Amino acid sequence: MSPKQVFLTGNARYFDENEIIVSKTDLKGCITYVNDIFLRISGFPEKELLGKPHKIIRHNEMPRAIFQILWDGLVTGKEVFAYIVNRSKNGDHYWVLAHVTPSRNSAGEVIGYHSNRRVAKEQALTETIIPLYKKLLNEEKKYDNNKRGLEASMQMVNNILAEKNMSINEFILSI
Repeated sequence: MSPKQVFLTGNARYFDENEIIVSKTDLKGCITYVNDIFLRISGFPEKELLGKPHKIIRHNEMPRAIFQILWDGLVTGKEVFAYIVNRSKNGDHYWVLAHVTPSRNSAGEVIGYHSNRRVAKEQALTETIIPLYKKLLNEEKKYDNNKRGLEASMQMVNNILAEKNMSINEFILSI
């Protein structure tokens, strides 16, 4: 099921600030593990998640540039922090502050990815992230060609980071 096939309700879901949403994926981003909090907030039963691409919870209002940054960091073996809006099975949404890291075997080889997601800071969302993501998404939509739209929004992000002289992780953790 693609995110475009799901009706979006506009309703937000919340979880407790002491809870952590956890998931693990293989190298291709297919889900191999989810915790009970993930199941509760996403509204999906475990059997509908395991083996499926993690993008099953992708919200339409999430800029592709942010996922590009996430994957660029992960494939080079780095941890990445990002604010993400996800969609639950019924079309509700929930914001998270994600910390995604490569998972390694005993030989140090990357064998998948591990994500811990905490409650997103409301002030960071309203003052910075939501306005920024709207700009990025609008930029992406200006182009008929998805690749060009992604390149344009990536350039916007790179310009912001260069102006602030920060990495993406420094930027995310500073807000």
